Amino acid sequence: MSKRNKGEAKKNTGAKLAYRPIGLVSGLVAGSLSGIVFKQVWKLVAKEEEAPSALQSEYRMREVVLAAAIQGAIFAATKAAVDRAGARGFKQVTGAWPGD
Repeated sequence: MSKRNKGEAKKNTGAKLAYRPIGLVSGLVAGSLSGIVFKQVWKLVAKEEEAPSALQSEYRMREVVLAAAIQGAIFAATKAAVDRAGARGFKQVTGAWPGD
C-alpha cells in the first residue's frame, strides 16, 4: 500500500470513528421523528388515534402487520434521510465522508 493510500485509509478510519457519536444521536432523532410521522400517517389512514399492537386481540392479523409494515417503512426512510443529512454535514465540516 502506498503512503497516499495509507493516509487515505487512516483519514477514513478517523472519519468513521469521529462520526460515531453523530450517528448515534441521529439514530435517536430519526427514531423520534419517525414515531411522530407514523402517528400522523396512521391517524389519516386508519382514522384511529393509536395503531394496533401485535398483542391486541380486537385487531385482525392483516391490520397489525400492515401497521407494522407502514411503521417500518417510515422509520427506514426517516433514518436514511437523517443519516444522509448528517453525513453530508460531517463532510462539509471535516472534508471526509464518514462511510468510505
